[in-house]
Amino acid sequence: MTGLIAIASVVLLGVVAVQIGKISDIFAKIRGEEASQHESNLFNGRLGLFFVVSFLIFCVGSAWYYKNDMLGYGPHVSASAHGEWLDWLFNVTLFFTGIVFVLTHLALFWFAYKYRGETGRKSLFIVHDNKLEVIWTAIPAVVMFGLVISGLWVWNNAMDDIKEGEDYLEIEATGSQFLWDIRYPGKDGALGTKNYKLILPGKNDLGQDWRDAKNLDDFKADEIVLPVGKKIRVRITAKDVLHNFDLPHFRVKMDAIPGLPTYFVFTPKLTTEQYRLQLKKYADQNVPYDAAEPNGPKRWEKFEYELACAELCGKGHFSMRKLVKIVTPQEYEKWAAAQVPYYEQNVKGKEWDTSVTVEPTPAPVVEPTATTAVPAAAAPAEFSAAAVEKAAAGSVLQLNHVTFASASSALTPESSKELDVIVELLKKSTKMTVEIDGHTDNVGDKAKNKKLSEDRAKAVEAYVESKGIAKERMNAMGYGDAKPLVPNTTPENKQKNRRTEFKILTK
Repeated sequence: MTGLIAIASVVLLGVVAVQIGKISDIFAKIRGEEASQHESNLFNGRLGLFFVVSFLIFCVGSAWYYKNDMLGYGPHVSASAHGEWLDWLFNVTLFFTGIVFVLTHLALFWFAYKYRGETGRKSLFIVHDNKLEVIWTAIPAVVMFGLVISGLWVWNNAMDDIKEGEDYLEIEATGSQFLWDIRYPGKDGALGTKNYKLILPGKNDLGQDWRDAKNLDDFKADEIVLPVGKKIRVRITAKDVLHNFDLPHFRVKMDAIPGLPTYFVFTPKLTTEQYRLQLKKYADQNVPYDAAEPNGPKRWEKFEYELACAELCGKGHFSMRKLVKIVTPQEYEKWAAAQVPYYEQNVKGKEWDTSVTVEPTPAPVVEPTATTAVPAAAAPAEFSAAAVEKAAAGSVLQLNHVTFASASSALTPESSKELDVIVELLKKSTKMTVEIDGHTDNVGDKAKNKKLSEDRAKAVEAYVESKGIAKERMNAMGYGDAKPLVPNTTPENKQKNRRTEFKILTK
């Protein structure tokens, strides 16, 4: 019903306008065309002046009224270091373009009034004026040049990436309909790798590769907590449609694009509490936050930084709001230490755990017969510095604490302790030469197992070499599943056969 009334009103207005036009034509014929045209020109000229004055007052007045809430003035100054440069560039641009905006509108409507059509007035044609051409070409060119140079300077500073050796914290924000997944690095300070092919809804929402040891201590957070005064690098990506990572108080805004990771670097300069105290100085921030609770908390007391999605990514777009808390470095360290790695909480020990710590559930194994059994190798001794000193040339010792990411030759961080013992032994016994042997179980393709064992042995060799031991004193060998210690009939036996050995060639 409301729609029909609205349509009828529009139609009625149209009819009234047409009738007014017809009446005006009749009066014009009565008064005479010339007198009528003169009155019309004068009326439209004055109407134009009234419009431009009202329009400029409205533009300036509304900008002044909303400057604290929408334009970054008053209490809402930038809370990041680079934001000061952006605000400065905004003010400089507004100053010059504002002058042009006001003058051109005044000139347009003043000329329309002053040079309106009048009886006896003739047009003046100016063919060319070099002075005028120079003025209206040179002045805009100089101003534009200054704005472009200033813009490039601000852009290069605001969009500069982390430099080598800088102290920073890197987090990751992944947008999807309709939420943000915020991932933090753990104690190692590094985010692990991801692969969209590994995404398992409810089990591995981000597609983290659990074979990468850097992933094992990463954690996810329901809110963004950052230390004040520290450089923050945000990896920004999306899983479905285009989103936008927007931190308005920090002047941070960057699209989150599926398949095309972006980033933003910024340094928070005001904690949440400091920003609240800044707001407290303004009268409009000292009114009740909720009008229904006049004695409740004030607006400044309830203030929170926030992350929003600035793209219309769907009907649930509004729900992507996330709280952002800027705290002291000590408060951040305490908060981060209390977080539980996503792997420990949701993956470890589960059937979808593909890390080095848990092997996948083995397929049913057929007991070997006399014709298929592989003769077991001699059991090596336990590796230790004392065992190496006592062992003769030809002795084989097992490295129990040298481990790798599952199905990979990447050494885990825990391996360094035992490998450092080897380095010290080789530095102490300068005539000793050794062989590093890699072994696997019989799961999978034999050729791939042999290649994997070779790569793992070479990884150990490369680590020892990086610590100052000549490569000529080592020999890396991979045997795949050719030399099992025990039959590959149970998961426990297969674990024993996946090993790295240290063989003394000469002493």
